[in-house]
Amino acid sequence: MLDALDRKILSQLLANSDLTSAELGEAVGLSPSAAHRRVGSLKERGYIAGFRAVLSKAARGNPSVVLVNVTLRDQREETMAAFEREIADVPEIRDCFLMSGEADYMLHVEVRRDDTFERIHRETLARLPGVTRLASHFVIREVFRRP
Repeated sequence: MLDALDRKILSQLLANSDLTSAELGEAVGLSPSAAHRRVGSLKERGYIAGFRAVLSKAARGNPSVVLVNVTLRDQREETMAAFEREIADVPEIRDCFLMSGEADYMLHVEVRRDDTFERIHRETLARLPGVTRLASHFVIREVFRRP
């Protein structure tokens, strides 16, 4: 269970995961060593899944973003498992979500400037196991993104 101090620590790390233990401790009212121990405890308890660099769009080659709704032929466990296994190996797909509603999955696809969505659609997405329908939505502009 999270206490108020844990929530403060998580809030600080969400805003800036590069904080040193000293900076984090100062922000939440702990010594650097106590802040370090609390972060370790939050990791062990599964509240912090990890730290990573978040690359800017420029660093990723300014890709276009396409959100793709995927409908499978059925929702049997084998069909979904085969789709999920294959989709995990497609480098252009940044995120894959199992959805409720009309589509079964939503994909966040990034198309590099030296590539085309047509190629990704034809050679990759349309060939995934169980796929019967793809509906693509091109992102015009990212308004904001939370970390």
